[in-house]
Amino acid sequence: MKHLSGIDSLFLTMDHGNQIMQVAALGIYDPSTVPGGELRFKSVLNFFDTRMKQIKVFRRRLVEAPWGLDRPHWVDDDDVDIEYHVRHIALPQPGDWRQLMIQVARLHSRSLDKSKPLWEAYIIEGLDNIQGIAPGSFALYIKFHHAAVDGEAGVEILRAIHSLSPLPDQGEGVRPAAIIADRDPTNLELVARTVGHRARQLFGGSWLLAGLGKRAVLGGVNLVTSGKALDLGRQILTGRLGVAEVAAEIARPYSQNLHIPPRTRFSGKISAHRVVDAVGYSLVDCKKIREHVEGVTINDIFMAATGGALRKYLELKGELPKASLNALMPLSTRGEHTGRDESNQVGMAAVQLGTDIADPRERLLEVHRASNRGKSLSAAVGNDLPARLVDIMPAVVVEQIARSALMPLVNVTVSNVRGPDRPLYMAGAKLQMFMPLSIIVDGIGLNLTGLSYNGTLWVCFVSCRKMLPDPAVFVDCLTESFDELLTAAGRKKVTDAEVKPAARRLRRTAASAPAPEKKTGRRKAVPAKDARTKPVVRKSAVK
Repeated sequence: MKHLSGIDSLFLTMDHGNQIMQVAALGIYDPSTVPGGELRFKSVLNFFDTRMKQIKVFRRRLVEAPWGLDRPHWVDDDDVDIEYHVRHIALPQPGDWRQLMIQVARLHSRSLDKSKPLWEAYIIEGLDNIQGIAPGSFALYIKFHHAAVDGEAGVEILRAIHSLSPLPDQGEGVRPAAIIADRDPTNLELVARTVGHRARQLFGGSWLLAGLGKRAVLGGVNLVTSGKALDLGRQILTGRLGVAEVAAEIARPYSQNLHIPPRTRFSGKISAHRVVDAVGYSLVDCKKIREHVEGVTINDIFMAATGGALRKYLELKGELPKASLNALMPLSTRGEHTGRDESNQVGMAAVQLGTDIADPRERLLEVHRASNRGKSLSAAVGNDLPARLVDIMPAVVVEQIARSALMPLVNVTVSNVRGPDRPLYMAGAKLQMFMPLSIIVDGIGLNLTGLSYNGTLWVCFVSCRKMLPDPAVFVDCLTESFDELLTAAGRKKVTDAEVKPAARRLRRTAASAPAPEKKTGRRKAVPAKDARTKPVVRKSAVK
């Protein structure tokens, strides 16, 4: 049995109304690599069942403290119904990219059953009309509650549920394991744990104040050098300071690096309905940009492309503000330790996206400078400061502080995680493309998450359907913005032959086939299949 950490509990507390606090991934697989050439759904279930014995997050469920006196606990269950958690569905004809995105958005809009381990997976067939995808492919959509998994842990889990070879497991760290389950604790035991936990919180709070003061003085943060930090911390611990006052003081260091952001269509309350889409950036292209713009990182390129896309999209809507939009940038605090069974370990920085800068190269340089400033400021007060503050305060209070202090500083969330750089396989089927999906909340109605896999940086965005009703337009904005960065870096785009087929596919939605080319003597492009085209009838990929 294990207490939820402060941040874990915060994500659980924030899951209310239309805020569905769950993260997910979408992979598309080619079953032609399966030994024997045939993949059965039973094989997928067996594959998950084996991995489930290795990874606790697949077996953990919540136990609430009596009368809400303390944070919930994780308990390990030995009776997990694999057929409940792994489900088998199919797209209707014609099975194009747009239908897949609509289906994934609907799945991402549904809450998890909190009486069971907080994850679900869906095998999705019927992907019959997606350009760049091997015939007979299927998708896997898998989601976890954010209370159980952060970005880095998610990557580790996804590594664990895949193999490095299409052949059956041959000692790749996957071996039978005995499951040691927890019994459900009694109310008396939970109350006793609550008393001990409260004592540890007070002790930890005292150490936090001392460490915070030392680190922030060295970093030159005005909040501390003015002598307010220690007093602020004491008042937080004793409850003598109101939420508004705490919020103002906590926000002050972050606001030193930012202007007050403009309100946009993503600033209001979100609806219950999600919209999802994705695009692939070639890491070969990213490397060429880095070669010509000294010092920039893959994350800088991703954020600058995002800033350019937002500029284009809001300009199309006649809503482009003069001031730049700000992004919340989650930072991992795991260091060298990336265990997949640990609690959420995230910090944060806030960065300007340069949406007020038309020139793509200048925008990239400004994002690079802003990102460095944001990371330096976050490091000065401690990247783990948000997590440590959450650990000594009730999650309900922290949510109020976040809404008052941090959310008003940003417009969107942008995060990037490094994933596997070699092909992966699930039950023998090769993973062709892989996209992460994250959360949106009231006031921050757009989230873009990037994850690199096997030569491509996959960027997936999640938004509210009312705020972003035309995801295909935003996909075009992302693609055009990245292409402009590539051109501005001084190099031509790589040819279609050099770009991975899957990445080419995501530069245009399947629902909008290009018009036929005029005869110019050049090689004619192969258009995407029109949504009205009758799909080829073929044998089911997963039986």
